[in-house]
Amino acid sequence: MATRIALCLLGHVLLAVASMAVAAAAGDAGKIGICHGRVGSNLPPPSAAAALLKRNGITKARLFLPDPAVLPAFAAAGIDLMVGVPNENLTFLAAAGPEGAAQWLRSAVLAHAPAERVRCLAVGNEVLYNNQFYAPHLVPAMRNLHAALATLGLDGRVKVSSAHASSVLAASYPPSAGAFDAASLPVLRPMLRFLADTGAPFMVNAYPFISHVNDPANVQLAYALFGAGAAPVQDGALVYTNLFDATVDALVAALEKEGFGGVPVAVTETGWPTAGHPAATPQNAAAYNAKIVERAARGVGTPKRPGVPVEVFLFDLYDEDGKPGPEFERHFGIFRADGSKAYDINFA
Repeated sequence: MATRIALCLLGHVLLAVASMAVAAAAGDAGKIGICHGRVGSNLPPPSAAAALLKRNGITKARLFLPDPAVLPAFAAAGIDLMVGVPNENLTFLAAAGPEGAAQWLRSAVLAHAPAERVRCLAVGNEVLYNNQFYAPHLVPAMRNLHAALATLGLDGRVKVSSAHASSVLAASYPPSAGAFDAASLPVLRPMLRFLADTGAPFMVNAYPFISHVNDPANVQLAYALFGAGAAPVQDGALVYTNLFDATVDALVAALEKEGFGGVPVAVTETGWPTAGHPAATPQNAAAYNAKIVERAARGVGTPKRPGVPVEVFLFDLYDEDGKPGPEFERHFGIFRADGSKAYDINFA
């Protein structure tokens, strides 16, 4: 019986792949995505969250784990999905080989969402920042999942990468001095080779707000917010007027130093909180996130990569009152639980 079910699922996947159309990469990057965290006590049901995204013209979402309730609701609404592979699954996936990874994919993801809705697997989240136990398992898990996707005929459609904290950079100012943390290089170098070989992006969670909080003396609030009062920063022939561009280009510089300047960059989390800190206000959140939406729609790129769109996922769909850490961590929601906007922002 189990064999017949597996074969049936495999047939369904291959049929879906044969019929799907592949979107142009630049056009896809021009559409803003939103992260849907689930660490909250008053979150609306997944069907309501999916309907909210659809009403606002948002067609991409990042899920931090393959929630069997969220996956079908979002897929049914036509939302393209970046599906997180939890850190605690990495040990198993690294040891299980491609066959074990394929079994995990079928049961955890493809049993709940059709293949044409899954765009990317984000394998682990900020492993090199606060989950060093899993670091040796990260790249082997990525390779096994990619091999599993290949057996399903999905490796050309579904990319495999891993989301990093911006602290993966040991140096980021000026952007041209960007360099990876030396302690992370034993994991990063084989990962960069894998990303280059498979065409997947390097993923980073970038928060200019956090940079401002950690270094208020040296990072102007206007610079973090794309404010008109921000003093430009000259870096050789390039000029920077905001911290978002500077962070992305510091990462590009680090990639170039390692010989992987052709690897694209995707910002898998960015946002601004509305409470919990003097700079965390609805007005500032509206200013920052509106600018991110605008630049994604225009595909402007960065000073180092002009005209090359950066795929971006805003954090977060709702406030998450169960998140640990400073108070502002619980106030990144763009929408309230009743579906109203926490501040004025347009995604069209």
